[in-house]
Amino acid sequence: MKISIEKILDALLEVYHFIKKLRIRQRIKHFFLIPKGTPLYKRILLRIAHVIIIIFIGLVMVDCNIFWLFGRSPSIRSINNPDQKITSELYSADGKLIGKYFDENRSPLKYEEIPENIIKSLIATEDTRFYQHHGVDFKATMSIFWYMLHGEKRGGSTITQQLVKNLFKTRGQYSRGLLGHIPGIRTVVAKTKEWIAAIKIELFYSKSEILTMYFNTNDFGSNAYGLKTAAKTFFNKKASQLKWEESAVLVGLLKAPTYYSPIYHAARSRERRNIVLNQLVKYGMLEQLQCDSLSNLPLKLHYSVENNYDGEASYFREAVYNYLKPWLKENNLDLYADGLKIYSTLDSRMQAYAEEATSEHMKTLQKRFNQHWQGQNPWVDANNKELPDYINNVAKRTEMYDFLEKKYKKYPDSIDYYMNLPHQMTVFTWDGEKDTTLSSIDSIKYYNHFLHAGFIAMEQNTGFVKSWVGDIDYKYFKFDNVKQSKRQPGSTFKAFVYSAAMENGMGPCDMMTDIPVSYEYVEKGQNKVWAPHNADGSFSGRSVTLKYAFAKSINSIAVQVTKKLGWKKVIEYAHKMGIKTELEDVPSVCLGSSDVSLYELVDAYCPTVNEGYALDPVLVTKIVDKNGKVIYEYKPEKKRVLSEESAFLMCQMMQGGLHEPGGTTQALFEYDLFRYDTDFGGKTGTSSNHSDGWFVGVTPTLIAGAWVGGESRSVHFRTAELGEGCHTALPIYGLFMEKVLADKRFAYLKGHFPKPTVKINKSYTCHTFIPKADTLPADSLGDAMPENF
Repeated sequence: MKISIEKILDALLEVYHFIKKLRIRQRIKHFFLIPKGTPLYKRILLRIAHVIIIIFIGLVMVDCNIFWLFGRSPSIRSINNPDQKITSELYSADGKLIGKYFDENRSPLKYEEIPENIIKSLIATEDTRFYQHHGVDFKATMSIFWYMLHGEKRGGSTITQQLVKNLFKTRGQYSRGLLGHIPGIRTVVAKTKEWIAAIKIELFYSKSEILTMYFNTNDFGSNAYGLKTAAKTFFNKKASQLKWEESAVLVGLLKAPTYYSPIYHAARSRERRNIVLNQLVKYGMLEQLQCDSLSNLPLKLHYSVENNYDGEASYFREAVYNYLKPWLKENNLDLYADGLKIYSTLDSRMQAYAEEATSEHMKTLQKRFNQHWQGQNPWVDANNKELPDYINNVAKRTEMYDFLEKKYKKYPDSIDYYMNLPHQMTVFTWDGEKDTTLSSIDSIKYYNHFLHAGFIAMEQNTGFVKSWVGDIDYKYFKFDNVKQSKRQPGSTFKAFVYSAAMENGMGPCDMMTDIPVSYEYVEKGQNKVWAPHNADGSFSGRSVTLKYAFAKSINSIAVQVTKKLGWKKVIEYAHKMGIKTELEDVPSVCLGSSDVSLYELVDAYCPTVNEGYALDPVLVTKIVDKNGKVIYEYKPEKKRVLSEESAFLMCQMMQGGLHEPGGTTQALFEYDLFRYDTDFGGKTGTSSNHSDGWFVGVTPTLIAGAWVGGESRSVHFRTAELGEGCHTALPIYGLFMEKVLADKRFAYLKGHFPKPTVKINKSYTCHTFIPKADTLPADSLGDAMPENF
């Protein structure tokens, strides 16, 4: 709100009339009246007392913001508990700092961690009588007028006054008051408030505490708030390791962080550093010979600016923030300002292996994909014909297009011109970043040739997430394919079909015939028939066990099981086991036609290998506030959703993919996993047109899942030999487990699935032998294909 001079004068006039009515003027005059005949020395003392009283009354009026003239001042409470933005830190389960959350990158230091040389440099440069005054240095203040008479500009703020400005922003708009809008008076009012607050601070804090707060609050530029961050940013050191010349550079920055930046203005910074060194000599804190030697040194920096994206496990760090959002809101906490220490479930070593496995496989897969589509664009329709308007449609969803459309709404030609205008940019490649010249349209084309991935691993007994890879590179692809992305899970969804079957009286050795099957149902008042095919488009006509059907991923058997149970029962069990997304109320849901996230899919597999217990994924185990108090601690919660018998039977089914003839999980045999005497199981999945490849793998202690696909469902391989989940997603899991099991630190992950503690009434040791035979053609049911297989 803009306040005019006229409004201020009107307000002051009203205050004047109010005071006049109270006859304060007459009372003040009577108070200050000195009777005639009073001795001279008494008159002088009384006048001095009057001046002191006037000053005191003036200070009280300013501090109390009387008649709203001066704006509010820092309160005793705020001085005792200064509000200061502090960086929150995220730690891995193995004790490693993996990232930070901050608006201002500030990590507090203790006084003992601050080197003596920077304290001396500060005092010599900014406040030589720091240990003698009580917040305001009146001698320095009076000297300002002397320098003004000689045409020099000199500051008189003490370190304590500067601390007040850092902590409370006393010259900010919020604390001006009516008089604060009048030039000249504004400065006097602000200075008065700084004096008052400085004196209060000196009453409540020791000199060492004031110095500590000062060094922790200052902005050194380059996104470095506080001495600890500044030492790391400019010299990659702990504050306690700073040398004289380095301390002088940092103290020099306090005068004007941008103007004296050693990065952008090295000559100025060096000159300012030498002024600080000479101040040390002037006040006897440094020898002249040492000063001369240090002054001749060049600036030696080890510069690196931290931002919120720096650190490890970038997708996981973003996931932790979203995970904590409800709790933070409930407890009125700001993750980016409240200095929390967050202890996560992530294992930094497993995370490294997950990132390595994802990169290794996706780099190879991308080459295969590029060769597969060589000379053609990979965005195609159901008939593998290129989508002509695909890139333009994608472009219209970009921020660049949105900006141009708002600016040139009536001039579409201008939008096309700028979208196709080449400019310099740095792009992601699998051989490292590359500088190039591309238009926005060309950039969209370039990035839509890439395949993407997601991977997550967690302990099924605790729900602790141990690794999380949201995509191939966080800097260029910030969308998280673990939790944000939702795609058709294909045959991985069959785990819920067969879990429902086990719970409702079926067993792994029950037999069904692989024949064409149709499903009649009503949707939105219309009669429909769904007639899915198997993945290879044919039916064997043979009776097979459910265990074999699950291992071989036979669609016809899964559909027959669903018909027997009812698809609503399948949906019910999917939700009970951990799928949170609303599922389409159609029979094709049994083959994974309804979108889910990798995060919930992996979690929903837990009951099958966790004795029937479901639990939510856990990302954080403990949170400590800036004072070291534990304010959050994870409490385990689990709920039985499958009987122990059904869970055991499903565990056998999960292992069947390795042991049954033609099991889709047998691609794991390509990896060095089976010399460790460890049980494995899993399930692959592939969505329609090979748009999405999935794999969920289980061991007795760890469950993990991978997804691979294009950013759009129109970008994919065209053949099962290249696009099935066992070729696209399973290798990430195989490489990851290969690395983990080879690491002796993870020996505890090896072993066997536990034996059941209850009697198992269903047979599960059956083994299917399938001789070569003619297969039944699929065309008996027309050309209908499943939405997913």
